[in-house]
Amino acid sequence: MTAIRLFNKISAKGLAEFDSSKYALSDTAGDYSAVLVRSAALHDETFPKSLMAIARAGAGVNNIPIDRCTDEGIAVFNTPGANANAVKELAICALLLASRRIVEGAAWADSLKGTADIAKQVEKGKSAFAGQELCGKTLGVIGLGAIGARVANAALSLGMKVVGCDPYLSVGAAWSVEPGVVRVSSFEEVYKMSDYITVHVPSTPETKQMICAQSLAMMRDGVRIINLARGDLVNVADMAAALESGKAAAYVTDFPTEETVACEKIITIPHLGASTAEAEDNCAVMAAHELIDYLENGNVTNSVNLPALSMPRRGKYRACVISRANDNIVADISAKVKVSAIATAERKGVSYTIVDSDGEIDAGAISSADGVIRVSLF
Repeated sequence: MTAIRLFNKISAKGLAEFDSSKYALSDTAGDYSAVLVRSAALHDETFPKSLMAIARAGAGVNNIPIDRCTDEGIAVFNTPGANANAVKELAICALLLASRRIVEGAAWADSLKGTADIAKQVEKGKSAFAGQELCGKTLGVIGLGAIGARVANAALSLGMKVVGCDPYLSVGAAWSVEPGVVRVSSFEEVYKMSDYITVHVPSTPETKQMICAQSLAMMRDGVRIINLARGDLVNVADMAAALESGKAAAYVTDFPTEETVACEKIITIPHLGASTAEAEDNCAVMAAHELIDYLENGNVTNSVNLPALSMPRRGKYRACVISRANDNIVADISAKVKVSAIATAERKGVSYTIVDSDGEIDAGAISSADGVIRVSLF
């Protein structure tokens, strides 16, 4: 029985993917082969030697110690795109919140409770909450991955002009962007061209605090900014100052902090981006499928620290090898195993190799090859 440790409440639909005759799911297991997690921080966790894989039911993996996992031969998976529609819908909502003063207006309407002739007061006071329409305005989309592409396409349908920038855009993602989205080569171009800006990039050393006093100075007066990606992409102090001066007209964020809630001009949503039943189900099911295929076949899909690699079985026995990048890994393994099929791939200095054989495989022999971190038998 393979033990899987649950570090968060995981959608029952995802858990149902695991065959109960093969897998034991528990939030207390001390010796486990895999982890399913959502937002729980794992940086201070000591992992058992039995741990082979961690699957994050979501896209971001900043709660997982990626480098340590690689050093210990632990595959880390995420679920890109599984919650993309949920975040896209919230982004459209955020665009409207940034445009129409809906939050302030609703709060004012609620304050009229118990007063006389509310309808008359509403007609007199509603002009204080006048906003602007999205149609005809330019939306800048920073990051055109699974979420950003959907937001860009939806904005076109709302009559907006859309410009986007993603220096790391994959060929597959590029095909999902509608032809009406104008691709530009730099974030600076997006800053200068846009009435609205929405960010959909991960938090990296290059993107942290990307929205700051310097970038805000490049933007149009009255710019409206949406951040449903990561809180630290925006320097909140600089944003508050821009809102106070009128440089920025609105900032909507999905990441509440003491700074954001203290600023009356910031609209703070309580981290609802992927908080739909459908998104939680989609993420959990995808994570379950990734874990099952890895634990049973060694196939790697949507890993953040191993290269993607899958191979149909072509032998009675299978070994999967995680190693430091080694141009000779296939030759090294072939010298120690009677190979019926072998495939290897490399990513960011890490090699992953699948080897099938009709004879039993000696994991110890493979482990002696140069740079090998872990050998798993299937």
